[in-house]
Amino acid sequence: MPEMRFEEAIKKLEKIVESLEKETLSLEESLNKYEEAVKLIKFCSKKLEEVERKINILSRDEDGKLAIKPFNEEKVED
Repeated sequence: MPEMRFEEAIKKLEKIVESLEKETLSLEESLNKYEEAVKLIKFCSKKLEEVERKINILSRDEDGKLAIKPFNEEKVED
């Protein structure tokens, strides 16, 4: 089974929140949805941490030190 994308997980989380807010769910159904939401949150957090690590690696200067640059700094002019 292919790994879920971050955007898919966020959409599922949104649907879970909507159902918990609007629907009349049993205690067991609510607990199941809550457990699913916790798993999705952990997945999203892990993905965000991976992206942050990649950005930090890509943002290091020649000496290996983190170089904080605005995203538009490398903008190419015509």
